[in-house]
This record gives sequence, C-alpha cells and structure tokens, in this order.
Amino acid sequence: MRKKMSGFVVVGVLYLMFAGLPAQGNAGVSVGVNITIPAYTIATPPALVVIPGTYAYFVPDANIDIVFYHGFWYRPYEGRWFRARGYNGPWTYVEIAKVPRVLVELPPDYRHVYREHQRIAYRDFDRNWRGWEKHRYWERDERWRAGRNAQRYEDSRGHEKEERREHHDERGRS
Repeated sequence: MRKKMSGFVVVGVLYLMFAGLPAQGNAGVSVGVNITIPAYTIATPPALVVIPGTYAYFVPDANIDIVFYHGFWYRPYEGRWFRARGYNGPWTYVEIAKVPRVLVELPPDYRHVYREHQRIAYRDFDRNWRGWEKHRYWERDERWRAGRNAQRYEDSRGHEKEERREHHDERGRS
C-alpha cells in the first residue's frame, strides 16, 4: 500500500509540474528586437509630390523623409527603414532587403529638387494612386518622364550610382 501511495504522489507531483506547459509540438521561443523611431505627427492629410521617374510620392512640407510607395509609407531613420499603413504610423522596422529598391536608390536631394513640383491633394492621391499606377498615368507627364530618363542616364554611367548610394547612407543616418 505504501508503494502504491508513493507512486500516486510521484504522479501527482509530475502532473503539477507539467500541467501548465504547452504540448511539445506547440512549444517555441520568440525573440524580438524593439527598434523605435521618433514620433512625427502630421496634423492634416498631407499634400504629396510624385518623384519623377517613379511611382513614389513624398510629403514636401514635412521636415523628415516620408515616402509612399505601393500602399505603404516609408521613413528612413539613422540608417534603418520603417514602414506603416498610414502617414502617421504606427511605424515598424523593415529590413533593408525588404525596402523597395526604388526608395533605397532615391537621389539624396529629392525633397529639395522636387519640392516645387505639382502638389497632389491627399484626397485626390488617396482615391487615385492605384489607378495611376495601373494605367501608367504619370508616364504622360513630361516632367515625370524627364526624371525617369535622368535616372537611367545616371545608372548607365555607373560611378554616379555609387555616389548616390554613399549619399543615401549619409542621409539615412540623419
């Protein structure tokens, strides 16, 4: 009887030890890295400017880089990139390999060069950007085409492309 009782005790202790643990098939380890970005709030829906040669749009009146491309908003900060569904965030870190190449290769001075280009009201942008991409709307615009041709010309010259990357790295560390 004594052996039987001690067996129940052992089984009971083991049960208590493992009852709260998940089954082995569901067990896992999660490691997260919390990389933050300073908040920047835009009080009203912003006007945007299309960056010639791309279907990327930027906010000309912001004091930081905020770029829209294919349904996401992007912000470079200190050499890292962040992405959000809205222009005010919430921002999540994105590995550089997952940032669209067109954004990584933007000229470092795009905000200053194109600041005076045609501004698009947010309401018009929000209603139309998908259709503009689908129907290649901007390709009918002379300024947009000139930007695309300038980009191709620089890329074909090679060394200027490397200079843009170096400048981008400096800009990304702002």
